Amino acid sequence: MVFAAVIMVFSGIMALLGGISAIAKDDVFLATRNYVYQINLTGWGWIHLILGIVITLTGIALFTGATWARVVGVGLAGLSMIANFMWLPYTPWWALLLIAIDALIIWGLCVAPRPERV
Repeated sequence: MVFAAVIMVFSGIMALLGGISAIAKDDVFLATRNYVYQINLTGWGWIHLILGIVITLTGIALFTGATWARVVGVGLAGLSMIANFMWLPYTPWWALLLIAIDALIIWGLCVAPRPERV
C-alpha cells in the first residue's frame, strides 16, 4: 500500500507540473494538427492540473490506510490513464511513462492486503 501511495503522489506531482507547464504555454510541447481529441494546450493544462492535485491529495490520504482512498485511487489512476492517452500527441514518451505508472498504481492498490481491524 505504501508503494502505491508513494507512486501515486509522484504521479500526481508530475501531472500537476505538466499542467502548470501547459497553462504557461511552455515551448516544450509540440502542437499536433488534425488530432481527434482537439482541445487547446491550455485546456489540457487545466485538466492535468486539477487531476494532479486530486491524485496527490488521494495519494497522501493513502498513507493513513483509508479504504475510501483505495477506491478513489483506482478510479483516479484510471482517469489519469485516459487523460495521458489523450495527451500522447503533445508528449508521447512522457504520457506512455505515466500510463505505465498509473497501471502500477492500480495494481498496487488492488493487491494490497486489507488493513486489519483492531
